[in-house]
Amino acid sequence: MDPRSLTPVLRALRVCLHLLMAGLLALAAIRAVAHHDPSAAAVVAAAVLTGSVHALGSSLRAVRASVRAAALWLGTLGAAWLGLLALTPDGLWAAFPLYFLQLHLLPARWSLPAVAATAGAAIMSYVLHGAPLNPGAFIGPLLGAAVAVATVLGYQALYRESERRRRLIEELVSTRAELATAERHAGTLAERERLAREIHDTLAQGLSSIQLLLRAAERALPEDSPAAGHIERARRAAQDNLSEARRFVRALTPPGLEHGSLAAALERLCEPGPGPRVRFSVSGTPAELPTPYEVALLRIAQSALANTVRHAAAERAEITLTFMDASVTLDVVDDGTGFDPVSCAPSSDGGFGLPAMRSRARSLGGAFTVESAPGQGTAVAVTLPLPQPPDTPVPSAVSLSPVGGRP
Repeated sequence: MDPRSLTPVLRALRVCLHLLMAGLLALAAIRAVAHHDPSAAAVVAAAVLTGSVHALGSSLRAVRASVRAAALWLGTLGAAWLGLLALTPDGLWAAFPLYFLQLHLLPARWSLPAVAATAGAAIMSYVLHGAPLNPGAFIGPLLGAAVAVATVLGYQALYRESERRRRLIEELVSTRAELATAERHAGTLAERERLAREIHDTLAQGLSSIQLLLRAAERALPEDSPAAGHIERARRAAQDNLSEARRFVRALTPPGLEHGSLAAALERLCEPGPGPRVRFSVSGTPAELPTPYEVALLRIAQSALANTVRHAAAERAEITLTFMDASVTLDVVDDGTGFDPVSCAPSSDGGFGLPAMRSRARSLGGAFTVESAPGQGTAVAVTLPLPQPPDTPVPSAVSLSPVGGRP
C-alpha cells in the first residue's frame, strides 16, 4: 500500500492529527505564559514557528506525492520542534502527532528510526529540564511510540487487505464479463454452424436432388417435346437456388475458414504457442469439400489439439489431412501421457470432448476412432466419405422416386 494514499477514514484521521498538533502546541505556549516563564515569549515564538511549518507542509501537495519532499518537511518540522523542546518540557507532548506523521509519510525503513529518535529526544528533554525522574517519563513517550506504530501498521495491513479484495472483485467482475462475451460468441458460432448444417442437409441437398431428377426427366423426354423447355427452365432455376444456398452456407462458415482453405486453417493451428510443437501435413490430392465437412474437421482438430495441450503433457503433435478417392481423413497424433479410451468419461468442463467429436463425425456419415493407452500417446482419426458430385448422372432406375416418394 502507498502510505500517502488517502481514503475517507484516513482523511478524517489526518484532520484530527492536525487539530491535535495545534492543540498541543497551544497548550505549551499557554502554560509558559500562565506560569510566567522567563522564556515565555521564546516558547510562544517556537510554538508558532512549529505550527506554521506544520500547517505549510500539510497544505503542500508535493509532501503527499514525494517521499523526498515529505522527508525534507519532516526534518524542518522536527528541527522547529526540537527548538521548542529545548525551551520547555511541555513540548514533548507534540511528539505523539509527530509519530503518526513520520509513520504515515515515510517508508518503514525510515519511519521506524525517526519515531525512535523522536521518542529519545522527548525523554532526553524531560531529563535535561531537571524534571523529577519517574517511570512515566520514560514509559510515556515509548508507549506513545508503540501505540502509534501498532495503529499505523495495523491500518496499513487492513488497507492492503482491502485493496487486495477490491482488486480481486474487479478481476472477478472483469472475468465474468469476458466469460459472458465468450459464451455469447460461442453461441453465435454454434448457431451459425447449425444453420449452415441445416441449409446444407435440407435445402441444398433437396435442390441438388431436384436438379438431378429434372436432368433425368429431361433426358427421358424427346428433344422436341413441349415439356422439355419447361423442365430445362426448372432445372436452371433449381441450379441457381442451389448456388444461392451454397453461398449462404459459405457465409456462415467459421472465422477460421473465412479467409482460406481447410488446410490453411489447420496449419494456423500449428503456430507456436503454449504446449507441444505441432506439425501439419497434407497427403493426397486436395479436393474442395462442402462447408459442413470443413467445419467438422476444423472443430475436431481444434478440440483434439486442445485436449493435447490441457491433458496430454506432450512434447510433439502432428495433424495430417489425407485426401483419398472416396473419403477424407483427419489424424491428430501426440506423444503424451495417453489414457484409457474405454473408461474416459465425457468432458465435465463444458469442452468439446470425445463424445461430441464422435457425434459430429457420425452426423456426416463418417467414422471416429481413438487409439490410446497410458504412457503411449493418443491418436484421434476421423474419416468422412466424400459426397457424390451433384452433376453425377442419375440412373434411370431411380426415376422421380427419391424426392416425391412416388413412382
